[in-house]
Amino acid sequence: MERGVARQNVSGPGSGFTLLEVLIALVIATMALGVLFHAGLSGLRAEQTASRYEQAVSRARSRLTAAIHASPLIGGDWRGDDGDGFTWHLHVAPLASTTVRPAYAATPGRLSGFPVTLYSVAVVIAWHEGSTVRQARLETQRIGREAR
Repeated sequence: MERGVARQNVSGPGSGFTLLEVLIALVIATMALGVLFHAGLSGLRAEQTASRYEQAVSRARSRLTAAIHASPLIGGDWRGDDGDGFTWHLHVAPLASTTVRPAYAATPGRLSGFPVTLYSVAVVIAWHEGSTVRQARLETQRIGREAR
């Protein structure tokens, strides 16, 4: 009589995963979720930074428009708080001056003219993002009457 040894078919259709295989799968899934979470968080931070830059440029345009339409332009530095964590700095500096004589005003006996100055106008809007200071800068040049 032959002794019968019961053998279990390990590689058959009814076999399952071993504990080690399950643990490895969980580790891989956890790492993948961590990478996805980090990527999503980075995207949100980038969107927030882009939004702040957009706000800063809009505020800088507004300050620049107000400055160049001031009559007369006056050289100097001005600073202030623009709210919502933004600060502004306006710098107006004369670059060159000359006297302009219009063609219609030139007569044989009399030359009339008026002094004008070329001004450099720059606006910087700054804000803090954690320990980083970010800023947006807009510059232009405008002709104005010479300040007396």
